Amino acid sequence: MTEREVLSKVPAVTLGFWIIKILATTLGETGGDTVSMTMNLGYLSSTFIFLGVLAVLVIAQIMAKRFSAWLYWATIIASTTAGTTMADFATRSVGIGYAGGSAILLVSVLAVLMFWQLSEKSISVDTVNTPRVEIFYWVAITFSQTLGTALGDWMADDAGVGFLGGAGVFAAALAVVAGLYFWTSISRAMLFWAAFILTRPLGATVGDFLDKPLDHGGLALSRPIASAVLFALIIAGIFLLPQKAGSHPGKSVAPPAS
Repeated sequence: MTEREVLSKVPAVTLGFWIIKILATTLGETGGDTVSMTMNLGYLSSTFIFLGVLAVLVIAQIMAKRFSAWLYWATIIASTTAGTTMADFATRSVGIGYAGGSAILLVSVLAVLMFWQLSEKSISVDTVNTPRVEIFYWVAITFSQTLGTALGDWMADDAGVGFLGGAGVFAAALAVVAGLYFWTSISRAMLFWAAFILTRPLGATVGDFLDKPLDHGGLALSRPIASAVLFALIIAGIFLLPQKAGSHPGKSVAPPAS
């Protein structure tokens, strides 16, 4: 009997993964704001557009036979732009506020992870290779992307630390998670999701710093131009940084009869 290796449908978690992820979350903020604000489509219409794109890409991701870096990161970008407009609609248009939105979304993320754990006995991304696990994965990601926008806005505005201050807080929190990864035996799956959630408000605050007006503490850069530059950096990252499928031990299988 030998143990085979089953390839995951998502990338291995490497430094390159985190670099592209932060770029994608920043693009999610500037891209979502471009459609909802600069193009003046509003939060609700923009949310329907991005959710439609996300649904198509998630279906394509589930139907794919193997890992595709281009499809994966396109789906991540769709989830983070949808998260931006959904969070803005909930916290601004509906009026539940940044704190209320962050609390509701945090509970939603934790609930998805709990049901995933109960159903599959693991929330490790290395196990993402079946349709049911992929659904858990993408639902958890979409809620986490939405949470990140609300949490970033809460930190920058309600907590009063500003965009750069908020980015510094979330970067410091990520450094703590990295330290726990290297120097403790805390569950790697939990640390992954903690880092994944924290990269979203980091990207959101950096994105807001780039495109918000000067009197709001931003640089007032063009949202479409900032989004185009970030998109180009993501494309370069996919080309230049290692992109391979994650893997995990599969079931033991007997060698073929000779």
